[in-house]
Amino acid sequence: MSVLRVDRITKSFDQETVIEDISLELNKGELVSLLGVSGGGKTTLFHVIAGLSRPDQGRILLNNVDITGRPGQVSYMLQKDLLLPYRTIEDNVALPLLIQGMKKKDARKRVSGYFSQFGLEGTQKKYPAQLSGGMKQRAALLRTYLFSEQVALLDEPFSALDMLTKSAIHDWYLQVMEQIQLSTLFVTHDIDEAILLSDRVCLLTGKPGHITREIRIEEPRPRGKDFPLSRRFLEYKQQILSHLESQCSETISVS
Repeated sequence: MSVLRVDRITKSFDQETVIEDISLELNKGELVSLLGVSGGGKTTLFHVIAGLSRPDQGRILLNNVDITGRPGQVSYMLQKDLLLPYRTIEDNVALPLLIQGMKKKDARKRVSGYFSQFGLEGTQKKYPAQLSGGMKQRAALLRTYLFSEQVALLDEPFSALDMLTKSAIHDWYLQVMEQIQLSTLFVTHDIDEAILLSDRVCLLTGKPGHITREIRIEEPRPRGKDFPLSRRFLEYKQQILSHLESQCSETISVS
């Protein structure tokens, strides 16, 4: 069942088209990655989906309701955790509810039930500086989820983490996502990360940016620890690399 539909989006800045005629669907409980070179328009597309920027053409549908140009309908998390250093983790997480007008006492009570599920038990009264990078990202993801419990837009949320922390938080995020049936649209430049996490990988290439290929990752979840070493994983990686390289060559030749 489609939760989010991006319908033929085109967006320009200063008379230069950045993305053109982009369509995609995100189903309930699904994780779809957008993968491409820097400057390809992925963040521009996220801004349009999040309602922070209005497209020149096209529309965004959430559960078949047009939300084009309406911020606050889906969650959006950037690369940095952006936790407020002077607030406790409890109050950082509760921020979406406070913005919605909920009283602080009620907001704290509401978020308390999520701390165990998100692996944050015991951090409620701590401050961001007291947490590791992985724990701060968990807190940021919980706060993101509370902005909207249907769709999360994640723009390279794990890129600053070291390899072991990133691997652990990948496993954790997929488990939590399945438990709460969250649908995720995920921007990354990391091909391995896209293959490991995604149900589908959409390749955004060209100038202006188009979705030029979609690759479905058939490996069932939970994916084994040996999957990144498997022949199937390497085949997915080769497909993606070959397509990106061919598209980059075409862009250079046209330029």
